[in-house]
Amino acid sequence: MSGQQHPPFAPRALGILGGMGPLAGATFALRMVQLTEAAVDQDHIPTILCNDPRIPDRSSAMLQGGESPLPAMQRGIRLLEAAGAGCIAVPCNTAHLWFDDLKGATRLPVLNIAEAVVQNLRRHSVVQGKVGVLGTPATLALGLYQRALEQAGYEAIVPEADDVQRHCVASIAAVKAGQIDAAWEPAAQGIRALVARGAQAVVLGCTELPLAVPHHRRGAFDCVITDSIDALALAAIAHCRQQH
Repeated sequence: MSGQQHPPFAPRALGILGGMGPLAGATFALRMVQLTEAAVDQDHIPTILCNDPRIPDRSSAMLQGGESPLPAMQRGIRLLEAAGAGCIAVPCNTAHLWFDDLKGATRLPVLNIAEAVVQNLRRHSVVQGKVGVLGTPATLALGLYQRALEQAGYEAIVPEADDVQRHCVASIAAVKAGQIDAAWEPAAQGIRALVARGAQAVVLGCTELPLAVPHHRRGAFDCVITDSIDALALAAIAHCRQQH
């Protein structure tokens, strides 16, 4: 684009530790662009995406003694540092069960997805009450969102044990397999079940779930839908603006 020259939006790039899963990482990078207020290319935030699907499964590591993803995630962070990142976003909720270890692996700021979701609830004027959470078995079992929500003054509710498999796992697995249309119904059932138990908002607490429940279909639910991809993207945009 010719004409007046614009200064870079930020002095350093946002590093995105993706690949968990790869479509979620790519979607996060896309949403960074779509949610940034910009008139020209140069108004956007420079990003570096490390979309490495070789990182071992996070739920298996936490719940079944599988290979730890931490060494691979730490390698990804070092790669992003070497590439010139000024802060790190990790668009994977279950990866945040290792959040303190990830922070300890770098001198760069690492944005917290659960804190970003709490900020997004407030952005939607949900400041108290029951908030439902959908997510991976590990995210739910180990209380990532329950802790963050309760510390912020909300009452967290999660799916019944059988519903975690039928609603959350089925939908997440469909997205990871590229079967986006098939992911809708189990996720929708999960949202409806939480609303029936009094949730005024539901957190899509796995970054596959916003793909299963696309924006144009969210009006079907009688609750606020809080999208962990968008929440983290908005937090990253705000952080980069503050650093400019």
